[in-house]
Amino acid sequence: MLLTQTRGSKADLTLRHAAGRTPSGPLTPAAWEPKTPTPLFFDATRFTRYRSGVKTADFDYHLPPECIAQQPLPRRDGARLLTLDRAARTWRDRTVLELPEILRPGDLLVFNDTRVIPARLRATREETGGKVEVFLLPPEPGELERLQPLAPGETVRRALTRSGGKLRTGESLALPGALKARLLERRGEAGEVLAFALPADRFDAYLDAHGEVPLPPYIARAEGDSNIVDRERYQTVFARERGAVAAPTAGLHFTPELLEALDRRGVRRAAVTLHVGLGTFRTVKTERIEEHYVDPEPFQVPAATAEAVAAAKREGRRVIPVGSTATRTLEACWDAPARTLRSGYGRTDLFLRPPCRFQVADALLTNFHLPRSSLLMLVAAFSSPGGEDGLEFVLRAYEHAKAAGYRFFSYGDACLFE
Repeated sequence: MLLTQTRGSKADLTLRHAAGRTPSGPLTPAAWEPKTPTPLFFDATRFTRYRSGVKTADFDYHLPPECIAQQPLPRRDGARLLTLDRAARTWRDRTVLELPEILRPGDLLVFNDTRVIPARLRATREETGGKVEVFLLPPEPGELERLQPLAPGETVRRALTRSGGKLRTGESLALPGALKARLLERRGEAGEVLAFALPADRFDAYLDAHGEVPLPPYIARAEGDSNIVDRERYQTVFARERGAVAAPTAGLHFTPELLEALDRRGVRRAAVTLHVGLGTFRTVKTERIEEHYVDPEPFQVPAATAEAVAAAKREGRRVIPVGSTATRTLEACWDAPARTLRSGYGRTDLFLRPPCRFQVADALLTNFHLPRSSLLMLVAAFSSPGGEDGLEFVLRAYEHAKAAGYRFFSYGDACLFE
């Protein structure tokens, strides 16, 4: 199933069977194939039509380097947890292991089950021998069909590249394992299009053998040193669908034992998939936040998750997304008039920032976020729905966290906004 919606249009939910017929049986992903791949851009005008009074510079704060977690803790669930009461404007120091007693029976946690791929490759320019870093991006729905290989047995992918000099279209790169790649197209900030001399059905295995864990730049590692620990710990225990090039880090805190304890508490679980890419981690560079564009990221909402969310809203139970990516997926797919969540496949460029209101999330579990990031803007908006004073509360809480020795960012501690 593919959700289609264009900017400025009314919601248009389109189901198309591969043979042009509507199947009578249950819906399965394999049963629904669009004749022409149609990417999904959810119209975010309900969140961004009002000019914001805050600027990007307002979301800056000083963070000493020693506050940035460089390694995961010995135990995933050993992180600290800062619980924040949005109404009372107070916070409390807790731990992730206390979640079963903090959350209520009937609460619905919604996880992002994307699986991080070893997206970083080291290459050399065949002509000059210069080093090139290749950072693969998640394929968008229909993108691989549009980027047809120019030679038999090639795999075409979009990537960010970093090199000592500007790469030229048609240039050849040498990669580990005697693999070659050609630069087909340059797309500026959207990256480059590369053709790898390897069939698509062997590309995932190649990445597993030669790719590196795509750790963010603030985690210091020697070149090529993405070790066994990172391969395990920069991945959630429930990761399922390959495609992300960054981890949904709020989910890194969960262990099978913690999930079992939440089950015993009566906390319910559901999952969506959003393949984390540029839309999540690109820094906001515009002066005004409403001028920032969030790059679209592919998602999937299973029918069971849509039903679970709709039931929770009907019954007055809290829906608690685990992380910003699960939050954006839920808010993008919510059908307000019908009070239901659309299920299906697509991509979203939804930008949640002050003064937006949230229609699905009743609480939010997330990590500490970078200055000037769209994720910090999201939690500021969530802290004061419909207003612009949430940022002051968030930054005061962050100052407390710094003074109290909390660990920040991907391998760091967590926050629960209630």
